[in-house]
Parts: sequence; C-alpha cells; structure tokens
Amino acid sequence: MSLSITPVFNLKAVLIETSIKPDVLRAWERRYGLPMPQRTAGGQRLYSEYDVHIIKWLMARQVDGLSISSAVEMWKHKSAQRLDPLAEGQLAPQGQTDFSTLNSPVTYTLRDGIDEMRSRWLAACLDFNENSAEQVLNQAFALYPVEAVCMRVLQRGMAEIGALWYENHASVQQEHFASALAVRRLDALLMASPAPIRPESVIVGCPADEWHTFTPLLMALLIRRRGYTVIYLGANIPASYFVETVQTVKASLVLLAAQHLSAAVSLQQSAAQIAARGGLLAFGGRVFSLHPDLVNRVSGYYLGDRLDEAIDRVEGLLLSRPALRQAAGPSQEYELALQAFTSRRSQLEADLELHLAGQAAGNEAYAVRSEYFRNAHKYMGDAIVSALSLGNINYLDSEIEWLQIMLQGHHIPGDLLSAYLAMYSQIVDLTLATQVPPLESWLHRQLASRAQTVST
Repeated sequence: MSLSITPVFNLKAVLIETSIKPDVLRAWERRYGLPMPQRTAGGQRLYSEYDVHIIKWLMARQVDGLSISSAVEMWKHKSAQRLDPLAEGQLAPQGQTDFSTLNSPVTYTLRDGIDEMRSRWLAACLDFNENSAEQVLNQAFALYPVEAVCMRVLQRGMAEIGALWYENHASVQQEHFASALAVRRLDALLMASPAPIRPESVIVGCPADEWHTFTPLLMALLIRRRGYTVIYLGANIPASYFVETVQTVKASLVLLAAQHLSAAVSLQQSAAQIAARGGLLAFGGRVFSLHPDLVNRVSGYYLGDRLDEAIDRVEGLLLSRPALRQAAGPSQEYELALQAFTSRRSQLEADLELHLAGQAAGNEAYAVRSEYFRNAHKYMGDAIVSALSLGNINYLDSEIEWLQIMLQGHHIPGDLLSAYLAMYSQIVDLTLATQVPPLESWLHRQLASRAQTVST
C-alpha cells in the first residue's frame, strides 16, 4: 500500500471522506495524537492521504468491537514493531517471533488475522493440543494488544466452544480443557500487569452458586491494565465475604457477574448487603442479557452486554461515585408462593419419585427415561426458587428453552421434557393446591403451548 504523506486535505474534505464527527476527530487528536495533521500558517489543519486512512482504520476497529483507546494501543503496538498497521499481510520482523512451529503457514491481514488465530486456537483446544493452543496465543499476543487478543481470541473463542457444547458438537471435556487454558493465561497476564497507579480499588468475583470465572477474571485483568488496584476473589463467594472484604480494603467498587438464575439470586443478596453498608456495586452476566428487566431487581449499576463498554462504565463509576441505586423487590404474592414452595419442596419431590416408580413399573422404556426425570428434580426446583425469589416466574421460560435445545442436541426424545412438565404440574396441583399461583399458571401455560405445537 502506497499512500501519500503530503498534507493537502482540509478538515471539511476529511469529514466528507470519512463521515467522522468533527468533535470526535479533534478528541482523538488531542487525547491520542492520532492522526497528527500539520497546520497552515493560519492554523488550519491539513491532512495527508495517509492521515485519512488512519482515521478510517480507527473507525473500522471500533466496528470490530474495540474501544478507541484499545484501537490506538493496537496502532502504537504495531508501529513500535516497525510495522505499518495499514499494510496488509505483514508479520513481525524476522527473528522476533518464530512461526515455524505452527502447523501450517498462514498469511494474516490486519482485519481477519486475529479471527484466523481464534479459529486455530479453538481447533487446537478441541483436539486437546495444549502446545499448539499456547503457540497460537503466543503469536497473537506478539502481534496484537492484550485487550484485542483477550476479547477477540479468548472471549469469543470461549463463546464459540460453549455454543458447540450446547449443540452437542463438543464434549464437556473439550469445553473444560479450553476454559482451563484460557483462565490460566488470564491468571498469568493479571500477575504480570503493571503496578496500580490510581488510588481506587475494585473487588471482582462471582456470587455464591456461580462457578464460571472466565468473564470476571477477564474484567479484573482489563481493569488492572487501566491502572486500578484489583482484588480478585474468584468463584462462589458468599455475600458476607464480599461485605467483609469491602470493609477491610475500603474498596471503591464491587463488581459481580452471574450467568444463570440461581447465581442472580445470590448476586441480588450480595448487592443488598453491600448497599446496606454504603458500598457501590456494578454487575453483569449472561442472565441479565436474557432478562433485561432483571437489572431493576439488583441494588447496583448494570454494565451492559459488551465487555469493552463495561470497562468504560466501571471507570465512569469510579470517577463519578453515583448515589446508591435502589432495587425493586418481589410482590407479596411471590413472597408467599416462595415460602409455600420451599416449605413443601422435599415432599413434592418425594411425590414425584413415587409417581415415577409407579409409571416405570412394567414399562422398561419409561424406566430408562425416569433417570432423566430424577436428574431434573434439582434443576427444576432450583430454577423455580430463583424465579420466585426474583419476582417473575416467566424467567423460567429461558431455562426450559435452554434445556429443550440441549436435550435435542444430545438426541434425547423430544417428548421427554413435556412429559416431565405434565407430571410436575400434576404433583404441584396435588401437593401445593393453589398455594403457588404464579407457578401453577406458568405450568399450565407451558403444557397448553406444547399441546398446541403438537396438534399443529
């Protein structure tokens, strides 16, 4: 690529060519020194063809999902390696990085190179090839900024392998293998991060019943790399532990993540205790993307669905220290239903077992299916308790949809879940007898919807 560096374009021409807003362009120049236009004797900006392509490149990185600060860091990182970020097909200078150990030669471009690396990393993980997976990551970190590799290779890679497992195209072992490699790399990066330079401190962790540590660990790393002190506590932390740590270290912010309903309940409880003592909390996770209204039931600030934007929001909270945000509680109907269900849950599940035993007697096919039913008791009971605690029984919809798709992916008969829900509804009607109206209504709607689907 041969681009002129002669400054000939005025600001108006650049705005027309790139469609960038003038205040945005001025902010980039002031904060990051990119681009760096020359000026006429009268002080007017003049841009070269190369400057215009810098602007387009930065805008393209934002479309790819990077924040402007990360895009600028990527530019400076490649420039420091004597690479032209606008030139496609370039790799690091000879001798700097050894690519000969990779399985096959690949020509990378700036736009699709990192995505190709993610594909190769994912393939190595699925093949349980630790050496190849680590080599791909080493190569990626040699070419791109830490933030870009963490989000474009590790985060998206973990999402892709999770989807493969969900659809039964990857095993639990493969998903755990990839997760272990990713978490190990994040741990190493966190340990190697520069010392904090800002006074604020952030506690990061998972609430009780949450064991998925990848996302909070990644957020801990990205926050640390912005200069803040980070205390990372890991998985399954009771609410009292968070409160104790906040008081001990005088933390400026607590950051929690929940991926499923039961963890959302624990997060809600932790948030309430932290807020009661004047602490500030931010939160996120898959479950809040599934149920946007659930955000209003947590005493804290939701960080959104995008990781790069979430880190910016964390920084904004640390700077602004906003007032405590109150959460909406469940209605009295839900509180009474929760009390009734939890007090009779053991009896309900015992009645389910008796019903299963009666159905399985003399029916070999049903006896085999009953094993699936028994495994469903805890999952179903926990989901109901969570939905009632959070004040919306319709949160169960996504749990059942998730379970249905997973069963289909694992080639388990499609009528199995409908049969289980019918049995569950029957036992709820017998055992709880109008004490849990939200649950009874939900079960009846589910069965009616499934019956209608079969008839059509």
